[in-house]
Amino acid sequence: MMNKMVLRGLALYVFIICGVASASPQPLQTDSVGSGSLLLRGVEGEGLIAAPTLDTDVSIDVTAMFARVTVTQRFQNPSPQWAEGIYVFPLPEDAAVDRMRMQIGERTIEGKIKERDEAKRIYKQAKQQGKRTSLVEQERPNIFTTSLANIAPGEEILVKIEYQQLAFRDGRFSLRFPMVVAPRYIPGAPLKIEEEVKIQSGSGWAFDSALVHDASRITPPVRKPGESGTNRVTMAVNLMPGFPLAKVESAYHPVKIEQQGVGEYQVAFAEGPVKADRDFELHWVPASGSEPKAALFTQQHEGRNYALLMLMPPGREVLDRIATQRDITFVIDTSGSMGGESIRQARQALLVALDRLRSGDRFNVIQFNSTTSALFPMLVEASTHNLATARRYVASLQANGGTEMRPALNAALGSDRDRSRFHQVVFITDGAVGNEDALFALIKARLDQSRLFTVGIGSAPNSHFMSKAAQYGRGSFLYIGSTNEVQQQIDTLLSKLDYPALTDIELQLPEGVSIESYPNPIPDLYLNEPLQVVLRSEQPLPDSVVVKGKFANQQWQSRIGLGNQSQRSGVSVAWARQRIGHLMDRYRSVNEIEQKSALRSAVVQTALDHHLVSKFTSLVAVDVTPARPVESTLKQHALKSELPAGWKYDKVFGMAKTATPAQLQILIGLLLMLGALLIVRFNKRWS
Repeated sequence: MMNKMVLRGLALYVFIICGVASASPQPLQTDSVGSGSLLLRGVEGEGLIAAPTLDTDVSIDVTAMFARVTVTQRFQNPSPQWAEGIYVFPLPEDAAVDRMRMQIGERTIEGKIKERDEAKRIYKQAKQQGKRTSLVEQERPNIFTTSLANIAPGEEILVKIEYQQLAFRDGRFSLRFPMVVAPRYIPGAPLKIEEEVKIQSGSGWAFDSALVHDASRITPPVRKPGESGTNRVTMAVNLMPGFPLAKVESAYHPVKIEQQGVGEYQVAFAEGPVKADRDFELHWVPASGSEPKAALFTQQHEGRNYALLMLMPPGREVLDRIATQRDITFVIDTSGSMGGESIRQARQALLVALDRLRSGDRFNVIQFNSTTSALFPMLVEASTHNLATARRYVASLQANGGTEMRPALNAALGSDRDRSRFHQVVFITDGAVGNEDALFALIKARLDQSRLFTVGIGSAPNSHFMSKAAQYGRGSFLYIGSTNEVQQQIDTLLSKLDYPALTDIELQLPEGVSIESYPNPIPDLYLNEPLQVVLRSEQPLPDSVVVKGKFANQQWQSRIGLGNQSQRSGVSVAWARQRIGHLMDRYRSVNEIEQKSALRSAVVQTALDHHLVSKFTSLVAVDVTPARPVESTLKQHALKSELPAGWKYDKVFGMAKTATPAQLQILIGLLLMLGALLIVRFNKRWS
């Protein structure tokens, strides 16, 4: 009798566990997929099956300061069913995406720019009619989604995305191509329609939350260590900078470099396709004496004149170090996503920075994960004793927990400060968060006279967060993707902190000349940072403009001649991309409905005029000939992304709200304990 009761209890318990597991499938997401993913979605809801990618080809043409990039993703529908696909991929945060072509079999379909809601309507209607159709949407400035409908069984699909970006920063030429978007931390309680019905606007593992309304669109599945399949990428870069080069180097991938002629170089991965688990970064250095000090590019487009100005302000050879005493608050991310190589890079970077503190400086160290804590209760002198204490503390830091960034920013920016001293915040993180807009608003509100500098850590930092947080923080940003570059990059950062920034920058134009220029206002420039301004005028451009600014209390100005103009395409696109970014900054900062509506309309009009994908505009393509028979249904498939190189899977997917269906795991754990209690109770009753 006892054995029968125990067996019945165990059977009931197993039934409950299986029911929970089957009733709560892990949802899929469409917005943090690295290297691109094809999620083949069907109407029958039968679950998602991995769809293999054949390869990803990246072609980059660099002319002067402009990079034109074509990303070709090759996918295949391996099933015998017609399919709808969702393709998620990362791009640089400043990419101006202006073209999409889709090849299905012998057909090439060109995308057209439409307002986002209209593009979705066109796509859905074409899908229902059995027509081949595609849709490209922006989820974040550095994350895009392509949807493909009515893909025939066994067909290969080529999706070609084209974009433009500028390739000059920090006084050197470089470009960064992201291959993987890291899993993101999602704060906030899940949104609900009813008590037990949670909201998902996408197909990701996370529910949309009160703090991240599109969380289900930015949390895709990630391939587990040892799991079969790999997303691979080939790379071909054609460098034509217009001047001889002293050096071309890849920061994180072995490459082969071939000189094709005077001033032309071909770059490719040395060993063929690479695993899509870390960003690709390429630098090229002009030969001595060929370094550009100024540049001007112009374009006439639809009756308007556009120009891009570049000017290098004076360097350390004519500047004096900051004499005023300063306070530096170091903030280090120790969340689970920083596990492995990332936390080692972050610790080493902070230790190098501590060694660079000067006599008279004050400092503190703040670390954050699920909670925030400071080494000292206040800023302390950079004495031998305090620095030794800080080094021991930093060396002991480990990565674990969630990425609760808001309290850390509050602590760094909200502390009592001596206003006679410079206050600088150095923020070391991978930026793997989904609530960027709320953090930008916090930085803007709490910054006061402080300056915020971000250091992107790891193989796939969130470049949108890094650059925009530094912009709102009136500072600068850089990346560290390898322990080999920690010393050099921290030296670069601290040199920026050591020398005065060029502030109060303005363009002075001849009387009667009117322009619309961006960025507006022009941000402070730190050591070795070039002044880059794009402008548009209804009138002919003047012969010259004067740039004015201040280094500390020292006035500076320079005249740029506009007579020697270099005509080239793409300048108008660069202007439009900057204008959209400016309008979106304003859109995020206002709450009044009429203001938001007006700014949204301005973004839409600019994007439509220049054929650009934005938050509110999308590219859509429709093949007018119906392909899928009416009686045929769609089948579902999925492609997983890679875990970023150096990340620890269990550090991320083992933590609540980091990258796992934690609520399901907690429920199963409770049921396991309940089952154990039931068994014990049965044993006691019948013993």
